[in-house]
Amino acid sequence: MSVNRAKNLGLPLMNLVKLRGTPILQQLLLEERLLRSSSDNWCIVNDGTNLPNIVMGLSGKPCELVELEPVIRDRIPVIKRFTGGGTVVVDENTLFVSLICNRNDVPDVQPYPRSVMAWSGSLYSEVFNGIGDFQLRENDYVFGDRKFGGNAQSITRNRWIHHTSFLWDYCESNMTYLKLPSRVPQYRLERDHTDFVCKMKDYIGRSAFIEKTIKAVGTQFVLKELNLEEMDDLCSEHVETTRLLTLDELKETLAKTTRSESIAQAV
Repeated sequence: MSVNRAKNLGLPLMNLVKLRGTPILQQLLLEERLLRSSSDNWCIVNDGTNLPNIVMGLSGKPCELVELEPVIRDRIPVIKRFTGGGTVVVDENTLFVSLICNRNDVPDVQPYPRSVMAWSGSLYSEVFNGIGDFQLRENDYVFGDRKFGGNAQSITRNRWIHHTSFLWDYCESNMTYLKLPSRVPQYRLERDHTDFVCKMKDYIGRSAFIEKTIKAVGTQFVLKELNLEEMDDLCSEHVETTRLLTLDELKETLAKTTRSESIAQAV
């Protein structure tokens, strides 16, 4: 669809930023800044991150979600992001798509998690049309009953972000850094990580997925591509909640957890 035709249809403008191998911490800090201090709509696509990282939701607790001993031993960075949602291990074979929208530019979407999820599920139904048995199940994107896309959101008064990490491929050894969370989707049925997830590469090519995603977003917005250098003046400073947990924090958490377990066993 041409820009002129899209304008005639009254579609809102959305800035498109395509990244490749950008560190996930840098991406999350950028997204938080855009959500808090920009007034534009944004689509950010990052084709993999540079190194393995563990990313937790805002309220996540490392002692409950992460196998601390191997994480500390292997020096795996642990990030607490500004959105909710679960814990994921990401690396160069994780594809990221983030959508930051003004409430008034998507008036059919209510500023509530379920409404945003339903809208995103419809969007990705276009991307995966005719590919596998794509479904939105609870808060996950799945082929059949196996997850390949995890979602997280943050909703403010007038804006929201919906971002997704897609498992194009994954390293099974990385999954051992995660504990089985206490709250899991019903359809998981106590399966471990390797039985619960699947690889998107078995269904669609990497570049094809990115192209189809941008095309689907382009049916609802007029897309204007920007690069990182052009974004510096588009938003202001804000208080960051996304942060990298320090190694000392992780060691202290492990020590406290070990002491608590020892006391419990003694009793």
